[in-house]
Amino acid sequence: MLKERKSFSFLFELFRTFFKIGSFTFGGGFAMIPLIEKEVIDKKGWVKKDEIIDIFAASQTIPGAIAINASTFIGYKLAGRIGAIFATAGIVLPSVIIITLIASLFTNVEINPLIDAVFKGIQPVIVALIVTAAVRMWKRTINDTVGLLIAVATVLLLTVFHVNAPLLIFSGALVGIVIRRLFPDKAKKVLGKERDQ
Repeated sequence: MLKERKSFSFLFELFRTFFKIGSFTFGGGFAMIPLIEKEVIDKKGWVKKDEIIDIFAASQTIPGAIAINASTFIGYKLAGRIGAIFATAGIVLPSVIIITLIASLFTNVEINPLIDAVFKGIQPVIVALIVTAAVRMWKRTINDTVGLLIAVATVLLLTVFHVNAPLLIFSGALVGIVIRRLFPDKAKKVLGKERDQ
């Protein structure tokens, strides 16, 4: 199976899929989450619904944009290192092309009222995409009181007390380890799936 996925046709399809995601998503990594889910879960069936949450969680724990990291993880899962390269190139290339074009025309674009109106119209759509991704992830991951408390505490610490996001991610990982060690039955419920002890 892995050998078939290393064929040029599969790698090109991987590249094409992530190129499409990168081309039609404005607003950065979080806005890409719904499109990534739609393409790799619903259309292609490359990743399962419960796996994508783990991929997004892992993508957030390392430096870089979540969409780029997630595409790298997915590409690696599907076709090893070469898959990671093709998927990452696919999602990054549209931005490189668009930014290069905008940078070369920036003086004219900056003062163009039509372009300004376009960006003003796109901004609420980006917010909606990010909210949609958050709601989907919420439904899949917050499935009991402990998960709800962790989520609420994280929001408060991030917005009210301005705690560093990587520190919150690290703290969430520690809480997960503690729950897993002290309450293994509870851990299964929090994770929403059975795992071997």
